[in-house]
Amino acid sequence: LINKAMIEIPPKWAGQPPLSEQHTLDHWPGSTGLAADVRHYGKWMRAEAYKRIGHLYPKAKLSAGVEATVIAWLWARTVTCPNPACRAEMPLVSSFWLSKKGRRAWIEPEVDRGLDPPQIRFTIGGDTEGRRHPGAAPDPPKVARGAKFRCLACGNVAPDGHIKAEGVAGRMGAQLLAIIAEGARRRIYLAPTREHETIARQAEPQGVPETDLPEKALGFRVQLYGMTKHRHLFTSRQLVALTTFSDLIGEARQRVIADAQAAGFDAARSEEYADAVATYLAFAVNKVADRSCTLAWWQSMRVSIAPVFSRHALPMTWDFAEGNPFSESTGNFLSALNWIEKVLGILPARPAGQVNQKNAASLEHANRIIISTDPPYYDNIGYADLSDFFYVWLRRSLGHIYPDLFSTLMVPKAEELVATPYRFDDDKEKAQEFFENGLFRAFARLREVAHPAYPLTIYYAYKQRESTQDGKTSTGWETMLEGLIQTGYQITGTWPMRTELGNRLVAGGKNALASSIVLVCRPRPADAPRTGRRRFLRALRTELPAALHLLQQGHIAPVDMNQAVIGPGMAIYSRYRQILEADGTSMPVRTALAFINQVVDEYLADQDSEYEADTRWALAWFEQHAFNEGVYGDAETLATAKNISVQGLVEAGILHSGGGKVRLVRRDELDLEWDPATDKRLTAWEVCQQMIYAVGHRGEPVAGEMLRTGGVAAVAAQSLAYRLYAISEKNGWAEEAFWYNVLITSWLELSKLSMVPLREQGQLV
Repeated sequence: LINKAMIEIPPKWAGQPPLSEQHTLDHWPGSTGLAADVRHYGKWMRAEAYKRIGHLYPKAKLSAGVEATVIAWLWARTVTCPNPACRAEMPLVSSFWLSKKGRRAWIEPEVDRGLDPPQIRFTIGGDTEGRRHPGAAPDPPKVARGAKFRCLACGNVAPDGHIKAEGVAGRMGAQLLAIIAEGARRRIYLAPTREHETIARQAEPQGVPETDLPEKALGFRVQLYGMTKHRHLFTSRQLVALTTFSDLIGEARQRVIADAQAAGFDAARSEEYADAVATYLAFAVNKVADRSCTLAWWQSMRVSIAPVFSRHALPMTWDFAEGNPFSESTGNFLSALNWIEKVLGILPARPAGQVNQKNAASLEHANRIIISTDPPYYDNIGYADLSDFFYVWLRRSLGHIYPDLFSTLMVPKAEELVATPYRFDDDKEKAQEFFENGLFRAFARLREVAHPAYPLTIYYAYKQRESTQDGKTSTGWETMLEGLIQTGYQITGTWPMRTELGNRLVAGGKNALASSIVLVCRPRPADAPRTGRRRFLRALRTELPAALHLLQQGHIAPVDMNQAVIGPGMAIYSRYRQILEADGTSMPVRTALAFINQVVDEYLADQDSEYEADTRWALAWFEQHAFNEGVYGDAETLATAKNISVQGLVEAGILHSGGGKVRLVRRDELDLEWDPATDKRLTAWEVCQQMIYAVGHRGEPVAGEMLRTGGVAAVAAQSLAYRLYAISEKNGWAEEAFWYNVLITSWLELSKLSMVPLREQGQLV
């Protein structure tokens, strides 16, 4: 359906002026006229929905009788405390933070122990003065990993089993934590009120989807807590909103038909145009659904609602954000509509295209074709099961328009090429066999129908560095590459392409891939030579460093580096018909991937010699201790070996020393008055840490100014961030790795900002 909306529909209406508005333009390029109509009828839908359900979205009352539109209501799931002497309703909160951006704000719990059972209420805490250390949110009741929570009333810890049992029994509730409203260029954080909680509970959805969630699925955990149907993923108010908007698509379609006929369209063309508008309106409703679900959460770093699909899963969330589709902020319907309109307005809308759905393993085509594909990711993503989240709403609004696409109650799954054991009675070997055989058949068939003059291009965005007993490899990458090579393909090039929103990285706080790696493949020549392990390794060490240097110069994210380098590494591997081990057997792809990762590690380690002694010391210390304390004597021994002193490192501003212990200065302890232009002992280490803090807390213009004035040390900070990411990833320090990844992904923007002095940008240091 997405392909139809991008490729098939726009050319049919290229140059068509909109029906919906008086216009004096003679020229409506591409799909701009269609985009204008999508906006117009979408706005009508919003206005009509507000008439019907606007009473469910009350305004927040401020001082002096002033009202403000609510952006979001923050809720926490609740269970009864298992302590029989308490029995309070426990809010299952994972974080009390409301805002870590600009004005810091948080939720303060208050326990009324004078009641039986005790009651827990919430107020708002925070700082309005903008000081750097205004305080912090209290520790949340969530303890450790999994579903273990401390009762705020009695301190008793409810185990995972109790919370699951409460959910399965239908006794899991929800309590309002905070209200977030629109203010004058800022968010307003308010304590919850009984009125707002009561209105939310008055919503009575009708005709909601009764489809079942799968008993088992990749990335699903919600079933363990009693959420077994798609409707269980939404509040009653969210269900009312989504059913209302979905049903209004049909009414909007009838309005388009009437307006088209009034404009002179015949009956068939009127319906076809109305179907086109309805398709894009349905996508807008789907985009709202992505943030109108109890699995969406509040991002305190971005002060906005994170979508359900921040990653390819439906994980359990304990505190969730319920957006207001009628606001003008995060998660509203007009914002979703604007995204659809923006894309539609810039689509080429030429030439005419046709979209068909076929099985790649049995593809028949009269002519040789050009192939560009994104193959399935082994057992990493269960697309079919996840797609049901959107499918149930699309089928409601578009099922009659696309009966072939929505002929089944839920997404068809039997033929999906994914190694999911639960579809094979939990037999991993059968699942792997199904995936491998299907992938090999697909690649073999694609080679038969591919045009010989054009390469096969494969988009792949799968994190390959997984620890295994025989090296750092990945079954997903291994299987895909084996399928390519065994069917006679050779990798001839690699194109890393930024395919994810930049704000997704910082927003999610995860080391998610930012790029897809495009592998360029051609049939391997029949006379390709054989070689041995030693020659293959020599070729890797000779040719890979240049490719790695080029990738670093292109600011590819550290989290993407090991994916990106697979291309040039496997280009060496796949140009040979066979690589022989010492015992005469063929070297498998898994071994080759381990060697490629080894060469990457060697390359990054070799860059240490480029840094000044202080940074080399900090690197070595960081690898052992991170930002934790270590023994002074060990630090002195390491410093002496590098011809420096511990006191010199303290004077350089990168080390704390005292009481026989030392530790690296943390980023939240850095001197905000620091200026690289006047630092008499400038280090790449300090520049790197200062730039990370600036990107995360002070703004990219400040970091860009550091890059401009930091000279050689600032340039070295880039390669240092790659090195520190690799160390953090190896040691499992996910949060540290995240920030080095963020710095590199921001580097291109920082480079642009560094061309203009900060004061000329109108910013304050």
